[in-house]
Amino acid sequence: MKKEPFYLVAILFLSLSACKEIPKTETQTEESTTIIDETAKTRIDSTLQHFVDSGNISAVSALIYENGKEVYYNAFGHADREASRPMDQNTIVQIYSMTKPITGVALMTLYEEGKFDLDDPLSKYAPEFGNMKVYTGEDASGKPILEDPKRPMTIRDLTRHTAGFGGVGDTGLGKIVAETDALNRENTLVQMAEKMGSTPLAFSPGEQWLYGPSVDVQAFLVERISGQPYGDYVREHVLDPLGMDETRYFIPQEDRDRFAALYRRTSEGILERDTITYSNYLEKWPLTRGGSGLTSTVDDYMKFAQMLVHEGTLDSVTILKPETVKLMATNQLADSVTERHFLPSKGQVGFGIDFAVRTAPPASAEENYGEVGEFFWDGAASTLFWVDPVNDLTAVLFVQLMPYDQIGLHKAFRDAVYGEYSKGD
Repeated sequence: MKKEPFYLVAILFLSLSACKEIPKTETQTEESTTIIDETAKTRIDSTLQHFVDSGNISAVSALIYENGKEVYYNAFGHADREASRPMDQNTIVQIYSMTKPITGVALMTLYEEGKFDLDDPLSKYAPEFGNMKVYTGEDASGKPILEDPKRPMTIRDLTRHTAGFGGVGDTGLGKIVAETDALNRENTLVQMAEKMGSTPLAFSPGEQWLYGPSVDVQAFLVERISGQPYGDYVREHVLDPLGMDETRYFIPQEDRDRFAALYRRTSEGILERDTITYSNYLEKWPLTRGGSGLTSTVDDYMKFAQMLVHEGTLDSVTILKPETVKLMATNQLADSVTERHFLPSKGQVGFGIDFAVRTAPPASAEENYGEVGEFFWDGAASTLFWVDPVNDLTAVLFVQLMPYDQIGLHKAFRDAVYGEYSKGD
C-alpha cells in the first residue's frame, strides 16, 4: 500500500512513542494492563490529526470503549467543510456496509426462534430463488450459456458471501446484472428478489467468496419469514431495544444540519464534495436494503458494538444469546474456498455471519493489526468498527471518504490503538 507523506510522519511518531506489550489473556479485568492509556490516546490524536492536516480527509471521529467504559473519543476537521461545521459526537454519517452486521443480527433473531436453519435452501422460504442457473459464458451468437448449480443456495451462503451472486461489470454476466438493476432504489425488496432470482449466478454456491448483494437478500428473507416490512422489523428487534434512535434509513428535516458531507479524494490532498448520495437519505425510497443504506452516529453504533462484545446483551437488554454471537463470530469459510475476492486484503481473516473474523495474528507489520477472535467490518465511505473480545475493546471510526480507504487510515488507526507491532505478539 502506498504510504502518503503525512502517514510517514505518523509512523515516525508511533515509533518514538512508548508502546506497551499487548496482553494475551483470554479476558481482561479492570486491574490488568489497559490498551487505551495516555500514551495510546496521544498516538491516536496525533495520527488522526495528521490525516486531516494532509488534506486527504475532511474530518474523522473515533470512539473506543474498553471494559464497558468510554476510554477515548475525539474528532478532527469539518464534517461539512464548505459550511465550516466541525465533526463532533452528534454528526450523522453514511455507514454503507456497516449496515450489514445489523441486518445479520436481525436475521439471527429469527434463527434463535427456530424459524430457519442456516443450511436450509433459500428457496424453501423464497421460491423466487428456486430456479437459478450459473453463467458459464456465451455461445457464438452471444447468447448466455447457463448451467444448473452444483447444489442449491443456502441461507448460510447468504451470510458468508458464498451465494454466487455476480456484480456489475464489463463481462457478459456483469451486463446482465446491470440491465436487471435489482438494487434500484425504486424496487421493493420483493421486486429486488424477483429480479435477482432471475439473474444467473457467477458460480455455484459455496465455491467462492464474492462480496455482493447477499445481505440485501437477507433483509428480504427477514421480511418474508417474519411477515413484517424489513425496516420495521430491524427497528423493533434491534435498533429500538438498543436505543439506536439515530441509526436510520431516512433523516428527518430537523436533523439534516448534523448530516456530514461525503468527499471524494481525487489526488493527494485534493477532495471534491459528493453531490450524488444525499438523496438516498432525504427521501423515503421503496427499497430498504440490508447491505447498505443506514446512517448513524458514533454513539449509536457503539451501542451495537457493545452489545456484541457483551455476547448479545447491552445493559438489561438482550438481543441475541451468547452462543449465537459466538456462531456469528466464528469463521464459516472452509479451506477449499480459495477464491476470496478482496477478503485477503483485510489480513489473516475468514468470514463468519456478516463479519470478517480474525483467525491468526498478522504475518507482518504491513498487515492490519488485530487480536485473534476479533470480528469487524467497514463501509464504502471508509468507516470502520471492530469488536475485540480478548481485551473487551470496541472501536468505531467515522469518516466520509471515497474511494474506500486508499490512504492507509484504517491501518494507521489500528496501529495507534494497539501500539507497535512485533512478530509473535
